[in-house]
Amino acid sequence: MSSSELRKDIVSGEWVVLAPGRAKRPDAFIKKIKRERVSKKDCPFEDPQTTNHGDPLLVYPKDALHSTSRLNKRDKWRIQIIRNKYPAFRHERKCIPAISRGPYEVMEGIGYHHLLLTRDHHRNYPRLSSSEAALVFLSFQEHYKDLARDKCVKYVSFFHNWGPKAGASVYHPHYQIMALPMIPPDVGRSLKGSQQYYNKHKKCVHCTILGWERKEKKRIIYETKNVIAFIPYISREPFEARIFPKKHSSYFEDASSKIVEEVSHALRLVLQRMERRLKDPDYNFFIHSAPTHRRDKFAHYHWHIEVLPKMSVYAGFELGTGIEVTVVDPDDAARLLKIKK
Repeated sequence: MSSSELRKDIVSGEWVVLAPGRAKRPDAFIKKIKRERVSKKDCPFEDPQTTNHGDPLLVYPKDALHSTSRLNKRDKWRIQIIRNKYPAFRHERKCIPAISRGPYEVMEGIGYHHLLLTRDHHRNYPRLSSSEAALVFLSFQEHYKDLARDKCVKYVSFFHNWGPKAGASVYHPHYQIMALPMIPPDVGRSLKGSQQYYNKHKKCVHCTILGWERKEKKRIIYETKNVIAFIPYISREPFEARIFPKKHSSYFEDASSKIVEEVSHALRLVLQRMERRLKDPDYNFFIHSAPTHRRDKFAHYHWHIEVLPKMSVYAGFELGTGIEVTVVDPDDAARLLKIKK
């Protein structure tokens, strides 16, 4: 494909511009970055209990199979969840409703802001073992269920920023957990689009997308009996990837340990492939799941993971119109990132 094309996302309703002619080859603008290996010295997450992070909310000791809230030997943990010292949201014992302030609606920043830490200072997600990668998601799932019990929480966001271009201010691998008193706008648009598609067609929009991708066989980069990873036909960013459990499920917290392990393994392989073929880019990944409240309302939704390598910069057109431009054909991106079994 050499000419530009406008494509409309059937979930969000937003348009993107596919302009592969602006790059001579799919890998033409990929540049090797020099990844600075920051020393463990003075790292706030190397021993978080000595840097005023408090006792862990949840910890997996190095040789234990189950989590605990107690940490007897600080050098023997492999995963722990702690409170963020500089939280974007604070916890209160009661819900505080939104108020009007002039023409605006205002709400107190009530919620939770926690961090999930992995032990090794230099091993980010794709460099974890398969079992370690699975434990990241299983421990988050366990903590997610605790947060979801708070009646003030409407949505729990789990995401990872790797590298300064992706917003990571600390080198040590860490994952953020934010529990919010409202549904975030991007998630809200996704839920609305999913609901509208279901009302019209009586089926899940994401299941429809997965069916079409499996039929086309052009953009799938990894597939097993239960999990699929692909480059979306409507890509907002070059080399964007999504990972879905094949069986329809609205809620990440309901996923079996087997599915969580398979999805986490697929994510690990996708990020390994990006590291090799895209020359170690910074990236973000996050989970999109249905909200924690009114569970009967969101059966139409399909939880998944989105991966966004930081390959481009928003400029005037993107910022001025809200229309994103990607210069890599998703078909070409999939050929470059396809995982060979």
